[in-house]
Amino acid sequence: MEYSQLGTSGLRVSELIVGCMSYGEPGRGTHAWSLPEAASRELIAQALEAGITTFDTADVYSDGTSEEIVGRALRDCARREEVVIATKVNGRMYPGPHGAGLSRAHIMTAIDASLRRLGVEYVDLYQIHRFDPAVPVEETMEALDDVVRAGKARYLGASSMYAWQFATMQHAADLGGWTRFISMQDQYNLLMREEEREMHPYCLDQGVGIIPWSPLARGRLTRPWGSATPRSATDGFGHTLYRQQEAMSRAIVDAVAVVAAARGVPLAQVALAWVRQQPAVTAPIVGATKPQHLADAIASLDLTLTDDELATLAAPYVPQNPEGF
Repeated sequence: MEYSQLGTSGLRVSELIVGCMSYGEPGRGTHAWSLPEAASRELIAQALEAGITTFDTADVYSDGTSEEIVGRALRDCARREEVVIATKVNGRMYPGPHGAGLSRAHIMTAIDASLRRLGVEYVDLYQIHRFDPAVPVEETMEALDDVVRAGKARYLGASSMYAWQFATMQHAADLGGWTRFISMQDQYNLLMREEEREMHPYCLDQGVGIIPWSPLARGRLTRPWGSATPRSATDGFGHTLYRQQEAMSRAIVDAVAVVAAARGVPLAQVALAWVRQQPAVTAPIVGATKPQHLADAIASLDLTLTDDELATLAAPYVPQNPEGF
């Protein structure tokens, strides 16, 4: 396992990041397919043993129980200074006008609640889960800066939004003398490449690291098109994705299968290798609910696709509307 600077910051992350949305008490929140603590801990331990140091969760995952499970597992299996813990704020956590969003009122309450659930004094990367159009960007950026200055977070990151929104927030930080975002967590995979148009060029220019979510398109790039899994059957948010260009998506999955067959590796390894080789990407975020999922992700680090293979995988893509935020 190797480690890379996240953008031009001093924070170094493992070349794979474990996404912890799958770890949380089943039935809590909207993730009926999440794993209970014992199964989650086994996968977290497997990741640590492989040298993965970076774990990404959110307060809304399984109604906060993802943070609790991840925090306990990391305390038991690693020293705090050896791991990078990332979490997010924005989603609704309690009723009322300040129970969600990016107001100062919610951010200040949410960071303390996340630290309690994780059982830590600080998080390495505190990310806004989405853009909040109802709150002035100056209020959000000043509140986030206060979180950093209080020692509750060491770096700031953002997640899926339009590039103009991200640029507006970074500009507000510059004008106010506040902490900038060092990372963008966006949806990026062979089926959804719209971030290549504006977000990725902007991040490359500004020294912002890209840590894509859903590099396997919620599993669609790991199996024949149209087949289902227990998670896909109950994944409400996932049902809203990858429906604009189904003929294109099927052609891309078929191309992944052709490359994988020629290489003698699973489809997942090919799809992850493609993401990892894109110029703006620092490290993909991988979800794993089975040991083999992590094993395939780790094995993909040894797979370097040729120019011809990259071209074969990219060829079927056609423009579509951005989605997922």
